[in-house]
Amino acid sequence: MSFSIQAGCPAVRRCGSATDMADAVGEMYASGAEDAILVWNLVPVRLSYRNDVAVLLDDLVPLLEEVGRPGFSDAQVFWGSDTFSAEWVIVREGDSLRIRARWHSTLGNYESLLAERGDVVVPAEEFVGEWAKLLRRIVTDVGAQCAELEDSDLFGRAKALLARSSDTPQHVLPRRRRVCRPC
Repeated sequence: MSFSIQAGCPAVRRCGSATDMADAVGEMYASGAEDAILVWNLVPVRLSYRNDVAVLLDDLVPLLEEVGRPGFSDAQVFWGSDTFSAEWVIVREGDSLRIRARWHSTLGNYESLLAERGDVVVPAEEFVGEWAKLLRRIVTDVGAQCAELEDSDLFGRAKALLARSSDTPQHVLPRRRRVCRPC
């Protein structure tokens, strides 16, 4: 596969409340926690939960919603973290997606190597499924840490994406605004 994501199991800190899901991610994961790994044409790229994933969420959830729509044809996304900065143009080709990337910065300075590896072509369902692993990790951790979110819109949308995923056990999807058992 030319595109995959390893969500890992980063250590999590308690987060009693947060402005939104991205803020909760920034608070829950320490800067030294295990990173997620995005694999682009066999090149591993580290994604820090605290610094990268927290920033990517605001663009990731809408992108996955858009890719999942029946009429989806193309999209452009700018990943704007300091240590994961890239522009992706995503175009549907039959049941697959072609992703053209301009790499600006990555942990490890792999931009030139990533550019040499070229486009990624991945079945649309697998693209969404790979990112769903990362979202599942976050939704589960937010639920386990009893995070009260002032703005739960993005969190609710992420849960809805996971609920549509055929391999998501329903018991890991918290259902209330306060996303855990009473503490």
